[in-house]
Amino acid sequence: MFELIQSGGWLMIPIIACSILSLAICLERLWVLQTKRVAPSQLLSEVWVLVRNGEMTPDRMQLIRNQSFLGQIMVAGLNNSNHGREIMKESIQEAAQHVLHQLERFLNALGTIAAIAPLLGLLGTVIGMIKVFAEIMLQGTGNASVLAGGISEALITTAAGLSVAIPTLIFHRFFQRKVETLLIEMEQESQKLVEVVHGEREVDFE
Repeated sequence: MFELIQSGGWLMIPIIACSILSLAICLERLWVLQTKRVAPSQLLSEVWVLVRNGEMTPDRMQLIRNQSFLGQIMVAGLNNSNHGREIMKESIQEAAQHVLHQLERFLNALGTIAAIAPLLGLLGTVIGMIKVFAEIMLQGTGNASVLAGGISEALITTAAGLSVAIPTLIFHRFFQRKVETLLIEMEQESQKLVEVVHGEREVDFE
């Protein structure tokens, strides 16, 4: 493996660095974007029980806020529930924007890696072919080992760049879709909270 990397030339270093960074981001996002960590399914009913029973203390609100991203949004709404429906909705929207920023963290970096990895491989291809033609000019086509070395460098960097870019792009699209789905779920739950607090609907405790 080391010989293969070495034969790819110095451009293998940034390609490998991209692969390590991509893997780290994917693992971190897989952990953070779990549904139970972002939008627990029973949070609305649990919050309403506490509110209805008069047990929603500042300590409980802080605990709910720290447990999930949806909790952050709901607590922001509850803190402003006494100021009317519109103010409550505005505070929820402001909190949702902050949460969206947290959910999309590192996704731009992941998209950048997916874009530059094949370009690094292409650059390696160009450099390898330049070496091949330079050797042809100096030695002709008789030295097959020199020509094979340049072509090998070109093919290895191309393959390495694509091997990093393809899974990175897949995960980038997956995480984007995951964030969109979670955001819709949180918006729906937050809307239910507004309606429940203002007596416009009942909570489904099933």
